[in-house]
Amino acid sequence: MKLRRIPEDFQVEELTSVAATGGPFAFYRLTKTSIGTPEAVHALTERWKIARQRISYGGLKDRHAVTVQHLTIHNGPRQSLKQKSLQLEYLGQTSAPFTSAQIDANRFRLVMRDMTTAAVEHAAGAAESVARAGLPNYFDDQRFGSLGESGEWIAKEWCLGNWERALWLALADPHVNDPAAERQQKQILRENWGRWPECQQLLERSHRRSIVTYLSDKVKAGRDADYRGALARISVDLRGLYLSAWQSALWNRLLSLYLEAKCPAADLVYHELASGRVAFPQEWSSAREAGSAELPLPCARIDRPEGEIGDLLDSVLTEEKIELRQIRVKYPRDSFFSKGSRRAMIFPAGLQCSAEADDLYSGRQKLCLAFQLPRGSYATILVKRLTGSDSL
Repeated sequence: MKLRRIPEDFQVEELTSVAATGGPFAFYRLTKTSIGTPEAVHALTERWKIARQRISYGGLKDRHAVTVQHLTIHNGPRQSLKQKSLQLEYLGQTSAPFTSAQIDANRFRLVMRDMTTAAVEHAAGAAESVARAGLPNYFDDQRFGSLGESGEWIAKEWCLGNWERALWLALADPHVNDPAAERQQKQILRENWGRWPECQQLLERSHRRSIVTYLSDKVKAGRDADYRGALARISVDLRGLYLSAWQSALWNRLLSLYLEAKCPAADLVYHELASGRVAFPQEWSSAREAGSAELPLPCARIDRPEGEIGDLLDSVLTEEKIELRQIRVKYPRDSFFSKGSRRAMIFPAGLQCSAEADDLYSGRQKLCLAFQLPRGSYATILVKRLTGSDSL
């Protein structure tokens, strides 16, 4: 099975009831193709010469896709914009910035290609099971793009005050999906780590080099390298991704333990996500009790839950060798972990499946899916459940 064979095979539309009723925030609809949300926002700051802090959006949308989402710019231009890979449509003015709280749901249209007739029939049957039993609300691999080959979480070292290690993971840890040029730049850093003037000369001009230049200037002035200050110079968007990745991985482990506690072992199957091995219930009878549960996002901003969920969270944190009170950002103060809870199980609304001949793969079938998910839920988790595949 192949997903995202072309960008149009993965379409996401953010749904919101926000209306342009006036105010200091320019409100826009952003349509983008094959580009991530942070990159699209950076392109806007460059084109309009505005500070990143003036832009607010509700969530990250897939890179390898055609996506529609909303954003606001404080005192932003009252005009539309079109350039390569993105289109920004001005909708009017609002009284408050757009955040995730304003997202009602996300509508998906996916095309799964290069499938046999048997694979299509299996997926259609699994879709009927999902309609009955629901779907575990795991964060999927897109959330964990900052996790490198070391398997270490940047945010964990950051919270523990291991500034140099956190910076090494952020700048030098190779990733399996790194393009050749990126991998080469990271290798330069690993081979010359600590020799900052040399690194500065060897690296190409980039955000990474600007951070190395900061360290180089400290050394040239006869001071110690300021790893804490260097970490703070990583863009706030990237640092936010580091925090959400680790927190989401901890939550995934909590949900998997919770489902194991609620469901008979015979009713569970397992999938390997980037965050680790997780459990999926197969039948409604097993998932019934978990269906309405909400689990907290682990961080120092919450109190330890009472009862079973608290005990399961203790198990997660013990395995991670960290305490709940340590999951917080001491510096810089412009970054923080999310506080709240997340539903354990979700039910895709209006789930429809239709099969037809694949126009890109002769003699094969394609399965077209249409459905809605709550904000923050991952369509690729549904695809993995329907296909039984861990790799998309």
